Amino acid sequence: MDTGNWSQVTEFIILGFPHLQGVQTFLFFLLLVVYLTTVFGNLLIFLVVRLDSRLHTPMYQFVSILSFLELGYTAATIPKMLANLLSEKKTISFSGCLLQIYFFHSLGATECYLLTAMAYDRYLAICKPLHYSTLMTPTLCTKIAVGCWLGGLAGPVAEISLVSRLPFCGPNRIQHIFCDFPPVLSLACTDTSTNVLVDFIINSCKILATFLLILSSYVQIICTVLRIPSAAGKRKAFSTCASHLTVVLIFYGSILFMYVRLKKSYSLDYDRALAVVYSVITPFLNPFIYSLRNKEIKMAMKRQLKRTWILG
Repeated sequence: MDTGNWSQVTEFIILGFPHLQGVQTFLFFLLLVVYLTTVFGNLLIFLVVRLDSRLHTPMYQFVSILSFLELGYTAATIPKMLANLLSEKKTISFSGCLLQIYFFHSLGATECYLLTAMAYDRYLAICKPLHYSTLMTPTLCTKIAVGCWLGGLAGPVAEISLVSRLPFCGPNRIQHIFCDFPPVLSLACTDTSTNVLVDFIINSCKILATFLLILSSYVQIICTVLRIPSAAGKRKAFSTCASHLTVVLIFYGSILFMYVRLKKSYSLDYDRALAVVYSVITPFLNPFIYSLRNKEIKMAMKRQLKRTWILG
């Protein structure tokens, strides 16, 4: 292919939801409320767990790390989405687009690993309760958390490196709500089958492997719980897993359909809807799932409020 007359694209235009141009202001305020609620809710859970010594257990340490992770995960995309809703020039530089993709995917991978670690923690607590304290030590908990972060941050490096070498010479309008691999690859002026295959292999290994590990943990948890003689015991065991399982189903239910596929894209509206679920709705729901369904976190919040009121 002759590349002599090509001019490299230096910025992209993110189209977002072009069919909703008439309600951009409404969407801005709606997304702003959702984002502020997400930040406040996740920050609240993170601080409550860190400040309350009764919650300094592996399960709640993982919950606090997940809440902290969601702050960065949403910051990678939502502020730019908010700016684009009010701006006529919905542009992002080429390097800025790659950075957005990197942080979004690295933090998303970290969340996959962290949700897997949380499932393993629940497996040990329910299936091996007598050995739990000796198996899931604070040191091991810290090592697992560090491993999740390092694995996530290293995850998209190969994909970003491949995309950065592609020629972008013509269309620069991204048919999505933020920069992501599939819509960016569709704009390249060359064959991207290698990139698509690499993305598929990496995402399959990362997403499917962690999902299967979580599924394996819950199969063993369910088998153990079903052997508990009392109904109260069954309810108590299931209640410790309900919040985590809810988050897993929402998160994986969307990313599996979005990233574990060889086809570059399905319908644009399909991709945008899935993107809203895993980039906006899941982080927004996490604080409600973990606080409203968790008695210990609600009690800890009350203790912190009382302490703040007394000291004030």
